[in-house]
Amino acid sequence: MAGTLQAASDEAQELEFSDRPVPADQRMARLPLTMAWWSVCSAMFYLVVSATLALAYGSVNAIIGLVLSVAAYAAVNAVLVRHAIRTGLSVSLFSRILLGRTGAAIATLIFFATAIYYAVFEGSVIALAIQSYAGLAYPLAALVVVVYSVLLIFGSIQNWLDKLNGLLLPFYLIGLLSAVGLAVAEYGYSDAWLTLGPDGGASATGWWDCFVAFMGIWILMMFTYDYARFGRPEDASYHATINFGAPFYLVAFLLNGLAGIFLAASLPTEGGVTEVSVVLALIQLMGLAGLAFVWISQTRINTANYYLAAVNMESFAQTVFRLKLPKIFWACVVGVICYLLMLADVFAYILQALAYQGIFVVAWVGIALVHILTEGKAGAAHDRVSFRLRDTAAVNPAGLGAWLLAAGIGLALHFAGGAAATFSAPVTFVAAAAVYAVLNRRSPQSDMAPHGRIGG
Repeated sequence: MAGTLQAASDEAQELEFSDRPVPADQRMARLPLTMAWWSVCSAMFYLVVSATLALAYGSVNAIIGLVLSVAAYAAVNAVLVRHAIRTGLSVSLFSRILLGRTGAAIATLIFFATAIYYAVFEGSVIALAIQSYAGLAYPLAALVVVVYSVLLIFGSIQNWLDKLNGLLLPFYLIGLLSAVGLAVAEYGYSDAWLTLGPDGGASATGWWDCFVAFMGIWILMMFTYDYARFGRPEDASYHATINFGAPFYLVAFLLNGLAGIFLAASLPTEGGVTEVSVVLALIQLMGLAGLAFVWISQTRINTANYYLAAVNMESFAQTVFRLKLPKIFWACVVGVICYLLMLADVFAYILQALAYQGIFVVAWVGIALVHILTEGKAGAAHDRVSFRLRDTAAVNPAGLGAWLLAAGIGLALHFAGGAAATFSAPVTFVAAAAVYAVLNRRSPQSDMAPHGRIGG
């Protein structure tokens, strides 16, 4: 038995590629990678954030913001996906080239911390749903959620997560449509969901606020990069335009968002619209089917959260401490952290941390885009072999300088509050891209590798 478990551990470790590019013979076919990635499209978060924005800025503004977000995410990810497929690199390995080893460690830390925070949110929703329906004490329900979430990611994307999420996807879509249908059957249809908004009417510029709000989850672009590297080169166009492109975000943002706005206007909730209040309303409406729908939606998204938290924590340990331990170990560490945070009343602090970290993520995306768009295919080939710790500088002045300067500007605008805060993410993105373009022109990428070594 021990030998079997060890063999499974060794196989999973071999397939993670936290310290090297994904080789050609380990790339995934279109459908399995699509099923693995589309786990990210199902989360109560998408429903609730859209409903919250509709209440704050008006339904029409929220819908415009959703449509613009779909277009922006599709355009940016089309670039990131092709580069990830060409190079096979992860965010952590690519960040060594963009920022140097020091910057890469910080970027990877932000990545896995953000994934953990989302895992805590989504896991707490499942635990509260179980507590509400089955009467199980919250600490025990949270423990159940964490344990099975950790166990689910013991396998790899290639041999387990794609199959699990492919199986659950139809049930999620059926559950979403059933929730809307039952709400109409129970409470009747009203077009009030199209006229939600704040007292005094919606602002003419509310669409901008809604669009900027979705920039706060550009961490999905890092998610995209880490998943896309498993794609085959011959499928690059499909993944860039369909799998990771507009069709995905039409489901993740627009379909979920419209459903969320409608349900928020139709279902009676206590204490305002939150993930918890919507979940409790769905369980009251749908009973056991509602619990199953919540479990499916949150479990699917949490396979991505736990997986990316574990593999990026593993890469962080290798980059900073030269410590090589299997993903299974780091999955357990992630589980312990998630459980402790689920028990602690730290959600307000986590939301603040996510806002700050989101600015650093937006800056990373700006730098990555400029790097990719200015290097061409020959540069991508160079990236594919120049990611090793010994081949990357401790600091890339162009990348790290642009990242910190842009993030500093963004944080200053965020702390300023008011109208300035609504420009923090866009200004961060533009500043990071512009500064990196200038600095990188003076410090060519080809000069980064010490001793001129890019191989072996």
